[in-house]
Amino acid sequence: MESTGGPYLNTAAVTSPVGIARLLQMTFGCTTFSLVAHQGGFSAAYGTFCMFVWTFCFAITVFIIACEFTHLHSCLSLSWGNFTAAFAMLATLMSITAAVIYPLYFVQVGCYPIGCEVRDFRIAASVFAGLLFVTYASEVVLTRAKPGQVTSYMATISGLLKIVQAFVACIIFGALVNDSQYGKYVATQWCVAVYSFCFVVTVVVVAFSVTGKTALLWFPFERSVVIYTFGAVLLYASAAVIWPVFCFDSKYGSPRRPGLCAKGKCPWDSQLVIAIFTYVNLLLYVLDLAYSQRIRFVSHL
Repeated sequence: MESTGGPYLNTAAVTSPVGIARLLQMTFGCTTFSLVAHQGGFSAAYGTFCMFVWTFCFAITVFIIACEFTHLHSCLSLSWGNFTAAFAMLATLMSITAAVIYPLYFVQVGCYPIGCEVRDFRIAASVFAGLLFVTYASEVVLTRAKPGQVTSYMATISGLLKIVQAFVACIIFGALVNDSQYGKYVATQWCVAVYSFCFVVTVVVVAFSVTGKTALLWFPFERSVVIYTFGAVLLYASAAVIWPVFCFDSKYGSPRRPGLCAKGKCPWDSQLVIAIFTYVNLLLYVLDLAYSQRIRFVSHL
């Protein structure tokens, strides 16, 4: 009896350039956290974060490969193209963060006091962490929407920027909770409200795109996203003016780092980080607004 169905396995999931990149991601990710867990070691919040990044990215990559190889993704209530593009961008940002943090806090030139074997394992883990970042960045480049191509929203420059904006907002939140003293003035509280509002709306936009539910909305999704992006530019512009004034002007704060401020526990340092990444996110939203004028939204790919 002849089979009426098509091939049950999608070999292109592991033989195409994107598939090969994902196999390398799986290999490098597994190697990295195995080296750290076996002998390299990790401790404190920085080490735990790095291990979380490598294990999380490994697990999702295995899930993506398995779903594409078996066509299982067609049974999921997800916009698969949006999901994979969003994850690749997120994994790129997370992996480069871990690739910088781990060697910065755990790698040293000499053997004392950790021993040469542990040092060598940590150096090897750092090398594979860097390679892991390269493979995720390669997938972003390979799957990014080309000019004139109709593709998933998250694969466009505007969609990828949404992930970066949310990631930068998480860095801002981390600095805010690190004794940034944002509650001293109503103006700095306004800035926190701006960061929170834009982060939540950006996450909602990504969630609707990934789940493919944009067609169910009673309002035009693409027009709303552009309007929101314009509003986010204005909100971040206000924060970019207000935050430095109330943190670094001599009338309200300190234009220079206090000499007696402990390293790692200085509110001035946190305020500086927030100011820098406020301008970074403002630039990202401006770029997003510029690119959003030239794309076509597709929710079902």
